[in-house]
Amino acid sequence: MSVLLIKGGTVVGPTGATPADVLVDGETIAAIFAPGRGPQDVETIDATGKYVIPGGVDAHTHMELPFGGTFASDTFDTGTRAAAFGGTTTIVDFAVQRTGEVVQDGLAAWHAKAAGNCHVDYAFHMILGGFNEDSLKAMDQLVTTEGITSFKLFMAYPGVFYSDDGQILRAMQRARENGSMIMMHAENGPAIDVLVQQALARGETDPIHHGITRPEALEAEATSRAIWLASVAADCPLYIVHLSASKALEQVAAARDLGRNVFAETCPQYLYLTLEDQLGAPGFEGAKWVCSTPLRPRDEPHRADLWRGLRTNDLAVVSTDHCPFCFKDQKELGVGDFSKIPNGIGSVEHRVDLLYQGVVDGKLSLQRWVETVATTPARMFGLYPRKGVIAPGSDADIVLYDPAGRTRISVDTHHMNMDHSAWEGYEIAGKVDTVISRGTVLVSGDTYHGRAGHGRYVPRGLSDYLV
Repeated sequence: MSVLLIKGGTVVGPTGATPADVLVDGETIAAIFAPGRGPQDVETIDATGKYVIPGGVDAHTHMELPFGGTFASDTFDTGTRAAAFGGTTTIVDFAVQRTGEVVQDGLAAWHAKAAGNCHVDYAFHMILGGFNEDSLKAMDQLVTTEGITSFKLFMAYPGVFYSDDGQILRAMQRARENGSMIMMHAENGPAIDVLVQQALARGETDPIHHGITRPEALEAEATSRAIWLASVAADCPLYIVHLSASKALEQVAAARDLGRNVFAETCPQYLYLTLEDQLGAPGFEGAKWVCSTPLRPRDEPHRADLWRGLRTNDLAVVSTDHCPFCFKDQKELGVGDFSKIPNGIGSVEHRVDLLYQGVVDGKLSLQRWVETVATTPARMFGLYPRKGVIAPGSDADIVLYDPAGRTRISVDTHHMNMDHSAWEGYEIAGKVDTVISRGTVLVSGDTYHGRAGHGRYVPRGLSDYLV
């Protein structure tokens, strides 16, 4: 086992930024020293002028997800390699049970996709579709024996993943009993389907209508309904995924003000991109930005409100909902009918950078940046303190981040398996310099040293945040 000293950098965590040297012994962090006080006779990495932060934890990805007649274009191989380039050293992906399938069979299928193919460590949430009595038993078994402690339900996509209020309540009651977290896609799917069919009947087929037919009101209504259902289930832990809209955030904030076990994430696309500028791009170009929940109108306060929510902790986490599709042959399935465009944006490589730009722009503190991209997702989903913090005994998942560097995002330089970039031309005033996963250097400068199979499955415990 190798011993490595990272010296001269500034260690950043939720409690602040401190000049310190970090000693790695094998796969874990052995000690943190005052500058210059570490051992002298070991291999060193010079981190002078750089931030030393815990490796990013992306708690919401979809590698190889079947959707809309195709599959997300990143495999666990390509997607986790891209994650490593972007400073993310752990992903939590979603194993899928669709209506009529056995939960454990869905989990086994995702283990088969990921095993031996991941460049960084990985864990799973479980999607429950068509919830029934067998699903209740499976929840207990997955929590007890599989290290899966969060279950995602959908208030959208009738006929595919949709669960009605009664099914949701039963799942929440079981989660309250076994300590797990219910993750909710909160949009009113049946109402959205009505608006979609009405739009298509009027000949409104362009990508922008994907956003127009999924209005803020139907995200806010579903978010509120999920929060009230969770209260009926004895304050079941509830985590709202990919929150995009001001009025949905208001529902979460109100519940949190009452001390409820209610949490939410947002994603980079909702912090930066808009309905008009991206979904409304000329011709069919807007298909590149079709995702659900959708991008919101430019002249409404959503983006500013989401940044504020991150500062106030009403939004706890920034994940990507990474679900990439190529424009050619995949997004193009929806030419002439926006409802057939596969939903998803690829961002797993860019999350750490895009949130650091928020620090540069004065929207987030340095500490809050680390919290939202690493520490809080690790604590939220039972990975802490193994992940998400630089501390003795934690996994040596470490990123050296250069605030003097620059990153220009482009399809020509990204490593995701996509033929376009949702972030083409974005310039970040910072750069991922070195990425270490469990003591192994994966990225140094622009050179990749990792390999498929380095990443391991990480069973998770219960959330740190529950009362």
